[in-house]
Amino acid sequence: MLSKAHEGKTSFSCEVFPPKRNDDIYEIYKTLDEIKLLKPDFISVTYGAGGSNSKKTATIAAYIQNICEVEALAHMTAVGMDEAGLNSLLFELKKKGINNVLALRGDQPKTMSDEEFENRYFRYASDLIPKIKTSGDMFIAGACYPEVHPESANQDEDIKYLKEKVDKGLDCLITQLFFDNNIFYSFMEKLDKAGITIPVHAGIMPITGANQLGTTVKLAGSSVPNALSSIIAKYGDNPADMKKAGIEYAINQVADLKANGVAGVHIYTMNKADVTMAIHEATFARYNETCTE
Repeated sequence: MLSKAHEGKTSFSCEVFPPKRNDDIYEIYKTLDEIKLLKPDFISVTYGAGGSNSKKTATIAAYIQNICEVEALAHMTAVGMDEAGLNSLLFELKKKGINNVLALRGDQPKTMSDEEFENRYFRYASDLIPKIKTSGDMFIAGACYPEVHPESANQDEDIKYLKEKVDKGLDCLITQLFFDNNIFYSFMEKLDKAGITIPVHAGIMPITGANQLGTTVKLAGSSVPNALSSIIAKYGDNPADMKKAGIEYAINQVADLKANGVAGVHIYTMNKADVTMAIHEATFARYNETCTE
């Protein structure tokens, strides 16, 4: 189980997602076999809209936990979940030795009508948390938005609801992706004033291709600073140079976050082990130490 106490060091973690095709499952295992060499503090596994990838999530999380011997953090979404489904998933995770979950509201699946979405059993992640806690000793992480949740009226309202969610029993927070560290630092000051003191892991997505600024970034509600826009304008048509420049931008973000004492850095890997390893090698020492043992 993940430690509930911040140990005074910046943790390193990352996210992977289940492949859409069943026969691609071994590709994610290969990716994880490379990432585990970094000795990350944990690896999270996403959960498809409405639970569409729930079985794959549990299977991949079990591989991380039991084969890679790295703490697995399984995503769990409120949308499409009822109490029986929640209990079944928790039982399955515990049976596989997984005791860490990331409680999320989740997006509306394309197959779910507006009426079904409006009348969902669990409305928000905050509704999941008390139910998860009654199932036994489970480490529960939650999500937060440094640049305001797209459905919130303003940041004050957003942080008010976040505080309510934290008070229901969260052990840590992982931020949505952001590209300007000053936005994160300002957000942290506001969390401190609101009495939110649990560890916050900064979510970093390396932009290694110009097309990444499409749906993913748009859904996250993240702004794109001029420095990153300039990189894309300069290298967007050259994949090799764009990848190199995008990794360098992420490295600079992570180095600055570490220098300013962030609790943790969480890399949105897009299942790219080489990108994750490059960032880790430039900003965390343990990879080099592992290679020489």
